[in-house]
Amino acid sequence: MTEALLALVPTHGAALVGVVTFLSCLALPVPSSLVMLAGGAFAAAGDLGLAAVAGAALGGAVAGDQAGYALGRAGPVRRMGRLSPALMAEARGRLARGGWGAVFLTRWLFSPLGPWVNLAAGMTGMPWRRFSTASAAGEVVWVAIYTGLGWIFMDRIDALGASLG
Repeated sequence: MTEALLALVPTHGAALVGVVTFLSCLALPVPSSLVMLAGGAFAAAGDLGLAAVAGAALGGAVAGDQAGYALGRAGPVRRMGRLSPALMAEARGRLARGGWGAVFLTRWLFSPLGPWVNLAAGMTGMPWRRFSTASAAGEVVWVAIYTGLGWIFMDRIDALGASLG
C-alpha cells in the first residue's frame, strides 16, 4: 500500500498529502510522514509547490486533530469514560497539569500517541483553545520537519524514508 500511495503523490499532489495527514490523525494506518517526505521531494524537483504541499499537510493534520478532539467530546465516546471514573480523573489531572506540552509533543515527537491524546483531550474536557494552539504548533513542527527533509534530501529519499520508517 505504501508504494502505491507514494506513486500517487506526483499525480494528486497536495490534496493527497492533506487527505493522508488527516487520516493519520484519526489513527488510521497510513504512511503520512513518508507521503510528506515524498511531497517535499517532488516540490524540490519542481513538480509540486512546497507551500501547497506544506499547507495541505498542515491543514489535513489540524483538521484531523480537531475531528479527534470532537469525537472525544461527542456523547457516545465521552460516555465510555464513565466506565472507569478513576482513569478519567487521572487523565483529566494529567492533561490539566501538562496538557499543552502533551498535545504539542504528540504531534511530532511521540506522534503514534497523537490520535489517542486528541480523544483524551476531548473526553476530559480540555479547553478547546488550549488544545487547538498546542495542536497547531506541534503540527507546524511535524510538517516542517518532514516536508523540509524531503526537500533537502530529494535525491536520497528512499534511504531517508527507510531510516525514518
